[in-house]
Amino acid sequence: MSISSKKLFFTSGLALAMMSMAPAGHAQTVSENLTDVRQEVQIWTTYALNPYLRASSLKASVKNGKATLTGSVPEDVNKELAREIAMGVQGIKEVDNQITVDTDKTSSQHAPAGSYGETVDDATISVAVKSKLLWSKYTDGLNTTVQTKSGRVTLTGTADSKAAFDLAGQLANNTRGVISVRNLLKITPVANAEVAATSSSTGKPAGSVMPTASMAKAEQTVSDVWITTKVKSTLLYSSNVSGNDVTVTTVGGVVTLTGKLESGAERALAIELAQNVKGVKSVHAMDLTQTKS
Repeated sequence: MSISSKKLFFTSGLALAMMSMAPAGHAQTVSENLTDVRQEVQIWTTYALNPYLRASSLKASVKNGKATLTGSVPEDVNKELAREIAMGVQGIKEVDNQITVDTDKTSSQHAPAGSYGETVDDATISVAVKSKLLWSKYTDGLNTTVQTKSGRVTLTGTADSKAAFDLAGQLANNTRGVISVRNLLKITPVANAEVAATSSSTGKPAGSVMPTASMAKAEQTVSDVWITTKVKSTLLYSSNVSGNDVTVTTVGGVVTLTGKLESGAERALAIELAQNVKGVKSVHAMDLTQTKS
């Protein structure tokens, strides 16, 4: 059943009101109806979030633990997936799968713009990008707003150096689910002056090092548990690293990566992402191997 949030709140509220006013003999029936609605909403929400089913406009109705599914999908595997999702809902004992397979539909079909599932995807991407920027030792000082629409990320605000500007774009672009990045960050004059001053004192090209303020923040003591969590999360958010295949441990700010990745490029990126996390002093990756040379 395609249920909007407003309908859900209205239906649930009405059912609760009926329970409070109904005689004792009817209370159980009202409670069962409320359970049916809850299960229908859970099934629909999962369909709306699933990238393989959200475009199919599937419907589900539940009565006393029996779910009836209707609608059409492009392949048999989608029909079976819809059934498995319904069976996985607590309290569902039986599924009458009336979904039809329409081969004229394409598996590349997209959900309508602004759909519930797409909105959740965009919110998740924005949080992931913002988190990676906050956790990085080089970009945590940015004043950044992250907006995502249909997987397209826009960064606005200020960066304290050209290097921070570039890294913010790279971190966003390397986030799972991101289609494109529009980097509208403005490099402030103060940041440029700091970069120039640092460059002249170190002999390195402008933009190749972080401003003094950012470097000071990077030297702050951060707990090993915090570092491990953020490194692991950063790898999981990455679209080019199999984060689940990497084990992360931290002792005294020294991060050790173990596991097996597919390629040398993926391994190098995992190491780079770990090195960028605030509080990391060094990264040991001797036991992070690759299947391809």
